[in-house]
Amino acid sequence: MRSRDVVAYRTLVTVLLGTFTVSLNNSALNLAIPELMLVFEAGAASVGWVMTLFLVAMGMTMPLTGFLAGRFGTRRLYLLGLWLFLLASLLGALSTGLVWVLLARGLQGIAAGLMIPLSLPLIFAAWPVERRGRVTGLWGFAVMIAPALGPSAGGLLLEVSTWRALFLMNLPVAILALASGHRYLEERPRDHERSFDLPGFLMVTLGVGGVLVALAMPSDLLTFRSWAPLAVGLLLLVVFVRFEWRTPQPLLELRLFTVRLYRVSVLIACAQAVATFGCLLLIPLWMQRVQGYDALTTGMIFLPTALVAAACSPLAGRLIDKRSSRQAVCFGLLVTACALVGLAVLGAEAPLWLIGLLMASRGIGLGFGYLPVTTVGLNALHDDRVAQASALNNLGRRLASALGVAALALHHDLRTSQLVAQGAASEAAALAALSEAFLALAVLVLLATPLALSLPSHRCEETPAHDSHRAT
Repeated sequence: MRSRDVVAYRTLVTVLLGTFTVSLNNSALNLAIPELMLVFEAGAASVGWVMTLFLVAMGMTMPLTGFLAGRFGTRRLYLLGLWLFLLASLLGALSTGLVWVLLARGLQGIAAGLMIPLSLPLIFAAWPVERRGRVTGLWGFAVMIAPALGPSAGGLLLEVSTWRALFLMNLPVAILALASGHRYLEERPRDHERSFDLPGFLMVTLGVGGVLVALAMPSDLLTFRSWAPLAVGLLLLVVFVRFEWRTPQPLLELRLFTVRLYRVSVLIACAQAVATFGCLLLIPLWMQRVQGYDALTTGMIFLPTALVAAACSPLAGRLIDKRSSRQAVCFGLLVTACALVGLAVLGAEAPLWLIGLLMASRGIGLGFGYLPVTTVGLNALHDDRVAQASALNNLGRRLASALGVAALALHHDLRTSQLVAQGAASEAAALAALSEAFLALAVLVLLATPLALSLPSHRCEETPAHDSHRAT
């Protein structure tokens, strides 16, 4: 193996270690909410901030990563995020009160906001364009498969230990990732001349924060305390977009959306993100409230999705390298939509094996239809734009997911209450509401399919990175 290949593989493994542990931790903590309520004698609204604060802190940090990576270096910023995540995990495990747990989660969110958008730029810097598909297929295992594995790992740890184990499980992998990162990650050239866009920073940070805080309380969306920050946040984001288009050195390069392949890739990724994170909300409700399964079984049902997606992501990456992105992504979107329709039509007595089969089908859709399209979009840009483009992609997916999950939760509560008021049994009402939600997700994924038809299917159809750079 050539020395350059050795460096590239070491970079890939290092980044996989860091992003996997960050992504796994977040979804694993979902199942600890009831135990945290009992231990700290707190209500669901207070303990719910364990999840909310992580998402808000991450979303508010992501817009900064492009500027900070250019100014201080991608390697340095990524390792800073990994150190912060390690220390926050230790703080969470040693916490004696809910306030300390929330502080730890906020710090973990900041760390994730730094690390996740920088993982692909680090990998892309080490690999040539024609081989990026297969390696980002492996990266997909860390970033998008970990949330599916998280509930399984969380349920298993809670069966044999306490909630503190969900923080402690991060430490071994994080330490290994740090040691590898300090040894193997290479620094990229920095831009010391770029000025900081303070007005843009304030607008996007407060805008994203307002939207995410409001959407984290879907049951309160009809009250003033929720829709007021949502309205203010959306207004700030609209002003931010208008302001950034006129700024010579913007915080976020929104002009990247003028590149067609990148724009299409972000739209498809957002649609798949809503379906993915929507299922993380709907399936536990469906399994426990309608099917009557316990937390461990509910967590384990996500395992087929994770395993199949892990197997399909590298294969889809090879198709991207062969310039078959149109076929791969369209196939993934159609399989995802079929799996969602299947979940929608299952009754309350559905056998567990059939549920597992449909969840495995979701894994096929994730492996072919989610991460490969991100690679196509980033490959259409010059390498010095990848950090900005990755931050924009991640921010867009987070906002779309938050909007989608909030809409699904609001629909579930309102529709269930309406059906119960009409005389339906609570389980039947919940089943009907959940079936409608699964169908809505299937329609959303199908609406993204025509966009996938515009992706390249041959080498000559792709836009060279240097041409895309000039176009922007």
